[in-house]
Amino acid sequence: MNATLTHDRTEETIEAKTLWFRSLNLQERMEILCAFTELLLMTNPKIVEQMNAEHIDGRVLVLKAV
Repeated sequence: MNATLTHDRTEETIEAKTLWFRSLNLQERMEILCAFTELLLMTNPKIVEQMNAEHIDGRVLVLKAV
C-alpha cells in the first residue's frame, strides 16, 4: 500500500476507510466509537429513550455505486 496524503474526496472509498480503521489499535478504535456516540447523543439526546426496536420482515439489500 502506498501511503500518501491526498485531499481528493474521490479517493475516500469504503475500502480505503476500512484499511485505515483496521490500522488503528483497540484503544484508538474505542476512542472513535466514543466520539461517534457522543456526537449522536448531542444531536439526538432522546435516542436513549427509544427502546424495543422491531424486526422488519424481508431482506435488506445494500447497494453500492461502482
